[in-house]
Amino acid sequence: MMKRGLISLLLCSDRFGRELVVYEETDSTNMRVKEAARSGAGEGLVVLAEQQTAGRGRRGRSWLSLPGENIYMTVLLRPDFLPDRAPMLTLLMACAVTRAVRRVCHVEVGIKWPNDLVIGGRKICGILTEMSVVQGAVDYVLIGVGINCNQREFPEELAEKATSIWLETGQAVPRETLVCRVLEEFEQLYIQFCKEQSLAFIKDEYEAALVNRGETVCVLEPGHEWKGTALGISKTGALIIKTDGGDLREVDSGEVSVRGVYGYI
Repeated sequence: MMKRGLISLLLCSDRFGRELVVYEETDSTNMRVKEAARSGAGEGLVVLAEQQTAGRGRRGRSWLSLPGENIYMTVLLRPDFLPDRAPMLTLLMACAVTRAVRRVCHVEVGIKWPNDLVIGGRKICGILTEMSVVQGAVDYVLIGVGINCNQREFPEELAEKATSIWLETGQAVPRETLVCRVLEEFEQLYIQFCKEQSLAFIKDEYEAALVNRGETVCVLEPGHEWKGTALGISKTGALIIKTDGGDLREVDSGEVSVRGVYGYI
């Protein structure tokens, strides 16, 4: 089980993780943080779990959870900006996790827009952002992060599109260290984002890691799908796509799903 004391000792973040809860098993770290937020918990609370029994991803997808192998973590934010800024935090966290995995695990990792991290074309991390709005203002935002660290096998139906850092590197992941690095990287990005309320300052870094960039993608809209070439992101985090007809369109992560023409990527 991850050691709370070791995380507290290693952590260099001033804002995140100073209030830290670690569960051996829970339904969902997002659910636990949501309950804490409704009870008045402050920004910076971090909840970790060895195993989730009801974890889920974007668009209601389930997230496989096994004890003692991976990282399941949720961070509580109470930002002072308009609700339309909150979806950008997903991309911000993707950059933070990308930085952390590269620096702690010494492996190249990319981003599949908007919220998946991949190694060798297979998913190692998913990010789920949820928000509560009261009278038109943000009450709280929570960001859930699931990272496949030391998992050594996947069910047959997931094996082609999911992997773990251990499977890709052959090295055990020091999970406490990786948790700390993610929080430290996110704190730096979050402070800057709160000042600018735009992804312009991180746009180049995100695009450099974007595995969709320059690739043909299929955009799945309700009752309709179309294809185009992904060019990058806007300063608000929308994916910019050049349609087959030559038009430029921006698609929002809350409205569509994007996948590769021939598979996950």
